[in-house]
Amino acid sequence: MSLNRQTIVATAAAGLVLAAAACAPASAASTVRAVGAKGPLKTERLSDEETVTRYAHPYTTAKIRSKPSSHGRTITRLHYHTEDGPLEVYLALRSKVVKGGATWLQIRIPGRPNGRTGWVREEALGPLVTVRTALRINRTTLKATLYKKGKKVWQSPVGVGKASTPTPAGRFWVREKLKALGAAYGPWAFGTSAYSILSDWPGGGVVGIHGTNEPSLIPGRPSHGCVRVPNRKISQLARLMPVGTPIRIV
Repeated sequence: MSLNRQTIVATAAAGLVLAAAACAPASAASTVRAVGAKGPLKTERLSDEETVTRYAHPYTTAKIRSKPSSHGRTITRLHYHTEDGPLEVYLALRSKVVKGGATWLQIRIPGRPNGRTGWVREEALGPLVTVRTALRINRTTLKATLYKKGKKVWQSPVGVGKASTPTPAGRFWVREKLKALGAAYGPWAFGTSAYSILSDWPGGGVVGIHGTNEPSLIPGRPSHGCVRVPNRKISQLARLMPVGTPIRIV
């Protein structure tokens, strides 16, 4: 099963009701094919997840394989939408041209268990989009820092998961940016690719980065896995951090 390409583009532009402001500003993201390349993808690295990261939306529900081959074990399938409605976001780590000329992309896979990667054919995904921001969340210092092109552009104290429901460590990314979900989530919320043991984020355990109606608990460890940010700071972050931004939680 696959969606018409014009439908995918139109849907992405509309933002799907809940995806208001999900698209990155032109200054933060641009459509590209590969690092320094204007032609077809080669066997190369596409993202360092620090200064240059690339992502794409799905065109089909193709199988995600364990290796760049149609004979690779099926890990799961691409899916069109996040739990909240916007088009799903897949981070592209590298490309590989195999014998016969087919191009495969290694991608990060959202969903449990955290941290999975796999391979899909290039044509299963839309155009690659580049972002040059990266978010780092430190659960020891209780601080979050946003970098752009390697330079710090934003920082804030945060609240993270308590001991029984910790915020998971690892490499993740921003899948959606949502506005005004309710007082408990503040003015803005980001849905990530991280999944908690139990979370107060809608959608069955997706770790969110969002504002709060309890600022006195920040910095601290008050949550079920989500990352809470003071409302003033989350509003700043909403202007600076586009969808597709990689997240490193340590």
